[in-house]
Amino acid sequence: MTQDVETYFSVGCGRCQLGGTPDCKVHRWEKELRELRRISLIAGLEESSKWGVPCYLLNGRNVFLINAFKDYCAVGFFKGILLKDEKKLLIKQGPHSHEDRIIKFTDVRSILEVEQDLLALMNQAAAIEAAGIPIPPGSIKFPKFPDELRQIFQEDISYKSAFETLTPGRQKSYLIHFSNAKQSKTRTARIEKCREKVFSGKGFNEY
Repeated sequence: MTQDVETYFSVGCGRCQLGGTPDCKVHRWEKELRELRRISLIAGLEESSKWGVPCYLLNGRNVFLINAFKDYCAVGFFKGILLKDEKKLLIKQGPHSHEDRIIKFTDVRSILEVEQDLLALMNQAAAIEAAGIPIPPGSIKFPKFPDELRQIFQEDISYKSAFETLTPGRQKSYLIHFSNAKQSKTRTARIEKCREKVFSGKGFNEY
């Protein structure tokens, strides 16, 4: 997986076999991603690489990131649900998204048209993080706990305790991952495979 932003633009995120090839999604949206990076740097946050993509932080805490997908590139706000979005630019990325929000782009022109609005959202997101404003308790809708996870929690109280200390967003990411498995043995295997990450305080998509 890519460890720095410059490599992201030259090679890709490194999360699939297409990295470094013309078929990499980063190359498909390179001009757009570079414009998003330019605007992101104006916001004055720390630029880093997380999950192989450019991520912008305040005092070590995630504020937003930019990323490439098959049909679009996007800016994703970790606490997007808290942003005041008067221009209605923000959308949910998928059915399981709740606290995060993204803005999709498919050309440079559309980025330039909303540059000031986008920068305002970035600054607002940074201000929310600076103020330490959390996602309101109860605002995250959790999937059902699979029976296999409940059983493991009964047998291993340390796993249960480690899971309960995770942030609500991290708990949700695991529950989605566990529950998406159709077979019980697969759900159990996923739960056991994620044990080390849970004890490390990381979310399912964190490395």
